[in-house]
Amino acid sequence: MKKLLFQFDTDTHPSVFDTVVGYDGGADHVIGHGGLMPENITGLVEGAMFTRAPKDKKNTAIFVGGSDIVAGQKLFTAVQNCFFPGFQVSVMLDSNGSNTTAAAAVAKLACSGALAGKKAVVLAGTGPVGQRAAAMLALEGANVSLTGRKMERAEEACNNMKQRFGVDLTPVEAFDNNARARAIENANIVLAAGASGVELLKADQWQFNNSIEMIADANATPPLGIGGTDMLDKGNLRHGKVIWGAIGFGSLKLALHRACIAKLFEDNKLVLDAENIFALAKEMALL
Repeated sequence: MKKLLFQFDTDTHPSVFDTVVGYDGGADHVIGHGGLMPENITGLVEGAMFTRAPKDKKNTAIFVGGSDIVAGQKLFTAVQNCFFPGFQVSVMLDSNGSNTTAAAAVAKLACSGALAGKKAVVLAGTGPVGQRAAAMLALEGANVSLTGRKMERAEEACNNMKQRFGVDLTPVEAFDNNARARAIENANIVLAAGASGVELLKADQWQFNNSIEMIADANATPPLGIGGTDMLDKGNLRHGKVIWGAIGFGSLKLALHRACIAKLFEDNKLVLDAENIFALAKEMALL
């Protein structure tokens, strides 16, 4: 029986990246639907969960993506609200790679040193990856600040993560590189989650900071988010700091994404979100 992965995307066009990884994760067919909202997915979910016998339902799964994690979370919840006993399929949330990318980055940081009790700053953390990474760091016991160009957006992101995970994050307004340099003055851990091609810190704004122990940069498009690092850094030591570049932890991100897709087809009752995706990332990071 064919393994069918239905890609439910909140954007107009389903992500090509997610489609490719869906196939690489073991799906025989990936069927993408864009522009989805809680109001228009009932028929699609019912089509997925009513068409196969109970023993065969594990061969159908749903992947929720898109660029907006808040919209994705709402769609993810709406999908599950369509389920009832005996009629459901496995479902995964990874809007803009938020869960898998954040989980891989934080898992690699956790392999490099202790997170509990450390001061962590997530730069440009108002996007999907930044929000989830900040929450995961907090769940590991770090004291986390999240920066945004505008305080309003930083506060909104922190409130979203408080509502979703019950963690307390500190919002920081940091409009430019100098403000971000001030935000990390006493940080032990810095994770950059900015937009592609945007430099958040220049090299000399972190290289001489003696409090910083570890850095991870999720940006793989030059210029990198953290100047003076390399996208290929895999726990490299630079200026006394352990550095993880986007490609350096990206191999774990891709392996994790593929592993999650494969798991969707093991059972029809799996719900993969940040917590269990992060748990799997920590296991895989040790291999």
